[in-house]
Amino acid sequence: MHAVILAGGKGVRLRPYTTTLPKPLMPIGDKHAILEIVLEQLASSGFMSVTLAINHLGPLIKAFVGDGSRWGLEVDYIEEDRPLSTVGPLFALKESLPDQFLVMNGDILTDLDYAELLQHHQMAGNGLTVAIAERTHRVEFGVLDIEKSQIVGFREKPSLHYQVSMGVYGMSRRTLNPYPPGLAFGFDQLVLDLLARGDNPGSFPFDGFWLDIGRPEDYDEANRTFETIRPKILRERLEEPV
Repeated sequence: MHAVILAGGKGVRLRPYTTTLPKPLMPIGDKHAILEIVLEQLASSGFMSVTLAINHLGPLIKAFVGDGSRWGLEVDYIEEDRPLSTVGPLFALKESLPDQFLVMNGDILTDLDYAELLQHHQMAGNGLTVAIAERTHRVEFGVLDIEKSQIVGFREKPSLHYQVSMGVYGMSRRTLNPYPPGLAFGFDQLVLDLLARGDNPGSFPFDGFWLDIGRPEDYDEANRTFETIRPKILRERLEEPV
């Protein structure tokens, strides 16, 4: 099994911390980098190889990860010479990727079973499978339903429930075929393209632990609750003293 980790973002939302440290190397707890946890999870799930797409402060990521042997992984790199958004880096890898592979952002903290997601994707035969989580947002106002200038309904501070992308995907290589290398392209554009072609992506619902560390509030939450969430996300090898 192969995974591509998108680790080239500038981490704008976490500035000023990410002016000197790439977002995937931001510390969680007192001794673990986000990327370190992700690589350990992938290795423990049976993944054998990883491609890291890097740009902003990429040499620091290379120095930290090296060839991946620390985790029993074979790690290679693709380095963007200009920002290619979230899916653009994959277009240059089309000839070297397996038929199905995992794609994920490098700032995800979750106990999602990556191997289970990829197996689900393979069995479903989708071009793209999106891991999704449910989120709830409570509106802090009374919400009015209006028809022809008349109030026809009223809800006091309702809660809205919706499904969001976790930033983790199962992908088939054929999905990348229409796009040339070097094209800056986002996952939002890819999903809209697939919908327009009638090749609807599949979904993989997940109700476990998930934080998007690129969001300052999620990063703060991860550090505040790290001792509680540690058993969910860390494997035994990371717990061993160095």
